[in-house]
Amino acid sequence: MIDISILPVYLTAVVALLLLPGPDMLLIASSSMSYGRKVGLFASLGNATSGIILTFLAAMGVSALIAMSPIALNALPLLGGAYLLKMGWDCVRVKASDTPELDESNKIASAFYQRALVSNLLNPKALVFFVMFLPQFVSSNITASSGEQMLALGLLLNVLGLAFNLILVALVGSLGKSLVENAQFRLYQHKFMGLIFILLALWMLSSFAA
Repeated sequence: MIDISILPVYLTAVVALLLLPGPDMLLIASSSMSYGRKVGLFASLGNATSGIILTFLAAMGVSALIAMSPIALNALPLLGGAYLLKMGWDCVRVKASDTPELDESNKIASAFYQRALVSNLLNPKALVFFVMFLPQFVSSNITASSGEQMLALGLLLNVLGLAFNLILVALVGSLGKSLVENAQFRLYQHKFMGLIFILLALWMLSSFAA
């Protein structure tokens, strides 16, 4: 369902996009360093899940309809920014007695899966990206419909993106391995992640102001 003749150009564009630092990379790298590889893995899976959902929406034409709605495009950054601000505030105000122990890693990982999933789905720039990027590589030289081609292109993008993020988690997660075992550090890591969420919220809200 992909025109082989355009595949090299598409893969080159995807690699360039993956190497470009963005909010997803910041969230995955910072969570891996602060909480370890397991949390970074779940954040990567949350990001990949949102990408698959956006791919299906783009293939069905739903995302294009949303992108053409000024009300929807204004509402998304407000909702996403508010969600991230709430997450950031909860992390910043945490007390030492409230910080989870290492045996609660499943709970932390689940929370970061949800945060990565929701923040990316509520990011209007991610939605517009799928609407604008994938159709450029739809070819009229094969029998597959545009929707089928966009689905295949999007799934390939998500597979490559997940592989890239897992490599990032493995590299960055090893840096914070010794730190996550320090109880005092667990207090500061929450405040650090709170600042990351607040920065991501401001980045998302800038979409509304633009």
